[in-house]
Amino acid sequence: MQDRSPSPGDLEPVERASLDELRTLQLRRLQWSLRHAYENVPQYRAMFDEQHVHPGDLRELSDLGRFPFTDKAVLRANYPYGMFAVPRERISRLHASSGTTGRPTVVGYTADDIRTWARLMARSIRAAGGRPGDRVHVAYGYGLFTGGLGAHYGAEELGCTVIPVSGGMTERQAMLIKDFAPDVIMVTPSYMLAIMDEMERQGIDPRGTSLAVGIFGAEPWTEDLRTEIEQRLDLHAIDIYGLSEVMGPGVATECVETKDGLHVWEDHFYPEIIDPLTGEVLPDGEVGELVLTSLTKEAMPVVRYRTRDLTRLLPGTARPMRRIEKITGRTDDMIILRGVNLFPTQIEELILRTPELAPHFQCVLTRAGRLDAMTVKVERRHGTSPEAARAAGRDLATMVKNTIGVSLTIEVIEPDGVERSMGKMRRIVDHRGDRPGPTTP
Repeated sequence: MQDRSPSPGDLEPVERASLDELRTLQLRRLQWSLRHAYENVPQYRAMFDEQHVHPGDLRELSDLGRFPFTDKAVLRANYPYGMFAVPRERISRLHASSGTTGRPTVVGYTADDIRTWARLMARSIRAAGGRPGDRVHVAYGYGLFTGGLGAHYGAEELGCTVIPVSGGMTERQAMLIKDFAPDVIMVTPSYMLAIMDEMERQGIDPRGTSLAVGIFGAEPWTEDLRTEIEQRLDLHAIDIYGLSEVMGPGVATECVETKDGLHVWEDHFYPEIIDPLTGEVLPDGEVGELVLTSLTKEAMPVVRYRTRDLTRLLPGTARPMRRIEKITGRTDDMIILRGVNLFPTQIEELILRTPELAPHFQCVLTRAGRLDAMTVKVERRHGTSPEAARAAGRDLATMVKNTIGVSLTIEVIEPDGVERSMGKMRRIVDHRGDRPGPTTP
């Protein structure tokens, strides 16, 4: 792999700031953001008043723990524009979540918000190893989803050539990578797997492409998947993190020179880790739910937004900003199977240790009587015989039992048998609600 580390002269001053300078900047911006939210968003004024706190009560960063949380329910209750802090005429763009579990969460941006987002995405792409002049293949979806346009504007801000392919048309994705010779690809990791498979189907050697950096986000993925992608593509596989409610992609990013966790851009977002059950703020280093507060957003400030993502805060390395560990699961993605908690990423990690099986899988949940059951449908790799793949499936079931502590069924299916995603992979298929469950006496 090419050395893609940025030179110290390429970094912004805040990326070289001392911790004291960074904390002073955060406190000033946090005081402004809380005041901006309280004075301009009726929902926040009501929430603050109910909790008997006022923006003036924040005298040091630790005082943030006294303020109320925001979650999706609050945003949906104010659909579509109730959380905006500026007149609608100042809104330059709207984005929204998919709304698959209810009303979508709507996010607004002023022109200055868009410029800030573009600069943060440019910083993120540079941290990941992108350089001005690089060709950037954007395979995130465009539209109300923030991924495509966030990557697009950031790459342009950095001075790159953007190839705005969007998601889908996998045959064309492989062809354009071969013909346009991009240096960087930005896509979900699960869809990158589909693109690599398509390259091989077309006779294109993934290791022989021009790609030097892959920036992968929008879904949890493991270190084992990083190894798989880097070995098959001969590039730097870098994690990027964000969510629409806070800004979009570019809230935190790994640095190519370390790949040891995602540095949160703390000059614009203040991170906390809380106990997901009690809401208690946990010290750095302990695992819990990530909570984010915006420091500079004009159109839609967010105060202590509960991301549902599980991680921990660690000291900065390549940058002074603190790092979050790679997200391995979400509180709302956790499967509780006969009293055992597990995440799809744990299954993925074990599959990637099984050479006969491909990292394309789904966890199918069913209920027979009072008992929940799970079947993992996983593809055999091309070139592996069905008999060898079935034996590997039996070994996988044993590994799951021994490492996670739960018994489940492994169903090995033919290559391309798992539905391919153009964006986030649908890892969990829950059929437990398809028919009435037992009545609890």
